[in-house]
Amino acid sequence: MRMHYLIRGIAGTFVLASLALGSWVSPYFFLFTAFVGLNLLQSSFTRWCLMEQILEKAGVGRAAD
Repeated sequence: MRMHYLIRGIAGTFVLASLALGSWVSPYFFLFTAFVGLNLLQSSFTRWCLMEQILEKAGVGRAAD
């Protein structure tokens, strides 16, 4: 699977999980939703993504240009 599809899937999972946790457990989990959104936004400008580096170090795949 290509790296950008993995990152989108992970980001979507993080957003949905944190929204559910924010609704059912504590509203502080909405801060994690904001963090994921901000990370996606900054990566669109800088072309640097922390999750991409984590996945590469874990040996999951190489980033596609």
